[in-house]
Amino acid sequence: MESEQLVKLSDLPIGDSAKIVAIHIDDGIKRRLLDLGMVRDSRVRALGKSPAGDPIAFEVRGAVIALRNDVSSNILVTR
Repeated sequence: MESEQLVKLSDLPIGDSAKIVAIHIDDGIKRRLLDLGMVRDSRVRALGKSPAGDPIAFEVRGAVIALRNDVSSNILVTR
């Protein structure tokens, strides 16, 4: 069986999906992310980047959420 590869959400290639494993960020932002559906074991898909590359749009539980790299780099996912 293949071992799970943990990557930062900010490094997820556009068009790829992954499962959220952990969110390592301060409580205020973490609470907001949890409210938006970014909870452990949720599937997330990278949709696209802004022309400057930051923020990145992600689809989580049917909602589109744009996150800056400083936030998405603190969310670990497995592909």
